[in-house]
Parts: sequence; C-alpha cells; structure tokens
Amino acid sequence: MAEKIDKLDLRILQIISGDARIPLSDVANKCGVSRAVVHQRIMKMTERKTILGTSYHVNPKSIGYSTCTFVGVNLEKGSMYKEVVDCLKNIPEIVECHFTTGNYTLMIKLYAYDNAHLMDLLNNHIQQIPGVISTETLISLQQSISRQLPIVFPKEE
Repeated sequence: MAEKIDKLDLRILQIISGDARIPLSDVANKCGVSRAVVHQRIMKMTERKTILGTSYHVNPKSIGYSTCTFVGVNLEKGSMYKEVVDCLKNIPEIVECHFTTGNYTLMIKLYAYDNAHLMDLLNNHIQQIPGVISTETLISLQQSISRQLPIVFPKEE
C-alpha cells in the first residue's frame, strides 16, 4: 500500500520539480527543516516511485535529431502487445510507447535525424516487427508545451 504524501513532501516536490539542481540545503531552508530531513524525504519518495529518475533532459535537436514523430501502430491482435513492445525497446530512437484506446493499439514517440532516417525506422524496423499490421505517422512541427504536472496541495475539508 502506498504511503500518503504529506504537505512537506508536496513542498519538496514543488521546489525540486522547478529546479532539479537546487542544493538540498536551499530546499531545507525554504521548507524550514534540516537538510537531512529533505534528503530522507527525497530518498523515500524515490523508493516509492513518486520521484522517477534523476536524469538531465537533452534537447534532441542539439544532437542532430531534427524530426519528432508520433506513430500510431495497429497490431494484428492486442494480445501481441508485450512481444511488440519488447521489439520496440530495441529501437533507440523510440523514447515513449503507450498502449492506448481509440484508433491505435500503440502510440509511440520517436526522434529521427531527417525524413530519410524516419522512413528507414518505419519501413525497416517498426513495420517489420511481427504483429504490426499498420502505422500512421504524425510529424511534430513544433512542441508548444513541455512541462511537469503542477504540484498542488489538496483542499482541506
């Protein structure tokens, strides 16, 4: 059973989600607690998977990936989901994969260097996976919003 998030945890999440590089001593000062308390809280939230990862986000364009694409994938049978996802995991350009409702069985997000690279990924990798029967490609022209969910305090009754 998941432990409940309290107001101190929420305040810590508000601060670190705005600036992941902020020193823990600064977080502690803003929360009015010791650095050790902040460190313990962050470790517990990491163990509970409230906090996922501690990585830097690299701008894909800065390393040559100029095309961001969403691909709707239809499978022969929905039950093939796990096997297909295992194959998709071997394509490093795929950064997200979701099992969805609606028009597609899967929705993936990938990055390609250019249209030729995208075509290679589609034709020679994704569409060659057993069980994939069709794909629909949507190229992102511009990412207009990129943010974390807001960390808000629940209303007290």
